[in-house]
Amino acid sequence: MRMARRLARALPAAVLALLAGCGVFSGKATARAASFACSATGSTATGRVAVTGLRPGRSGNDDPAIQRAIDAASRRGGGVVALPAGVFTLDGPLVLGDNVKLTGTGPATVLRAGPRFLATQGPGGGYPLITTDGAANATIADLTADQSGSTLNGNTPARLAGYVVEGSGSRNVLITGVHVRNPFTYAIAMVNSTDFCIRDSSVDVTDAGRYSQLDGIHILDSSFGQVIYNQVRSGDDGLVAHTMSGPVHNVLYAGNIVHGGAAADGMQLAVGDYPIYNIRIEDNNFSGSLFGIRTGYYDKRTGAVRNVVISGNYIHGLTQHNSYPAIEIGGFGGLGQISGVTITGNRVCAAGSVGVGPGPGNSAVRTAGCPTAGNG
Repeated sequence: MRMARRLARALPAAVLALLAGCGVFSGKATARAASFACSATGSTATGRVAVTGLRPGRSGNDDPAIQRAIDAASRRGGGVVALPAGVFTLDGPLVLGDNVKLTGTGPATVLRAGPRFLATQGPGGGYPLITTDGAANATIADLTADQSGSTLNGNTPARLAGYVVEGSGSRNVLITGVHVRNPFTYAIAMVNSTDFCIRDSSVDVTDAGRYSQLDGIHILDSSFGQVIYNQVRSGDDGLVAHTMSGPVHNVLYAGNIVHGGAAADGMQLAVGDYPIYNIRIEDNNFSGSLFGIRTGYYDKRTGAVRNVVISGNYIHGLTQHNSYPAIEIGGFGGLGQISGVTITGNRVCAAGSVGVGPGPGNSAVRTAGCPTAGNG
């Protein structure tokens, strides 16, 4: 169950243990390549700021206490807000400041939307649990973000204006070891941001019948970043590059294990009026969706797709098997020019065709099929 390129190190034990315990994923995990690394550093702060007044596991609202610590760290020029293990109730979003690191102990630190959570929107709209809201050099690490979509009624007009864990209007943002549960919107997103990394995180959508558009990791109008070594079970598209009010470019998607929505895509390049370019989609494991990797569209669909490399991916077990393409770049009208797209070295099993539309520098090769016995 591996691509031709063998990777070296295993995913973090904490991530795999959490997912195995939830029964989220089956099969072998994608191994790790030392060459895939974050360029974003996030917060460099080391000084800890105490959080007082928490009531883990009890009724009440913990976000004022956590926000006070975040604000205090920001006033100092940065700091580490470290939360213990426990379940902490939020009745509004946490908003990071410059050079602030919000961290927990791992999956056992749970930030959960409380019964009054929908009464307060985030600074950019919608209902994020955690947002950077323009902060620079920010880190969100080692915690579970539970949006309580299974108990709240998240079907509101503002639902898609904010995302469970989001970098928004920011630069140098690191999201690592974050586990999203029960979302009613996109799970992890970068919006209008630059220099970012999302790694070693997970998304588990278990209530897809209640909400539409439950994308896993969504990169919107953002550039210069990495999406690496994450595990995603989404209700809609697993990974997304999406242009709405600006381009998406210079982004690496690598080493991810993605189970897309049954009627959706493992990964979608969602083109609006702005281009998607300089994208690398490498050594990922895609399954469970209708399509593997493909172009989609948003609004007028005039943006170009150029300089995209799709290599070393394992695409298998799609819901309609060979009926829908495993990889399809430019398979419908209305897009801008498609150029410089290279599709090579991918393994395709129980999935359909591989192809790219006409354009200068485009090439597509389907190089391997299902694994042989003893070589899975």
